Amino acid sequence: MTTWTNIIALLARILLAILFVQGGYGKLCGGTAGTVANMTSHGIPFPNILVWGAVAVELGIGLCLMAGLFGRWAALILAAYTLALGLIFHAYWLAPAAEARFERIIFFNHISIIGGMLAIVAFGAGCYSLDALIARRK
Repeated sequence: MTTWTNIIALLARILLAILFVQGGYGKLCGGTAGTVANMTSHGIPFPNILVWGAVAVELGIGLCLMAGLFGRWAALILAAYTLALGLIFHAYWLAPAAEARFERIIFFNHISIIGGMLAIVAFGAGCYSLDALIARRK
């Protein structure tokens, strides 16, 4: 890969990850009450416990992706997480007509994010990543 390709791969990784990192950070520092209430309204069991799993995935795995540490695995985990969020929280086919259009847009935003994650799963984190640094040291 060329230098520009490596820079673009780094930028893509950061831009995809920042969505999750800021979400996890917001839950951690801004309080979890809103997320717990949303989880409860969608019938998620044990929302007071599972909200911390959401923080761990969003913040922890998001930072791993951003740094390119276990990049393929991080992207795969975030793709699965995003699919679950889309199916549970943005099931536009079940939404009332007034909400269906908005939920459909958000659902397909999630699908697009999954596409970006799958590109990282397929091609790796790139040369400007901790994965590449670790591989060079072996």
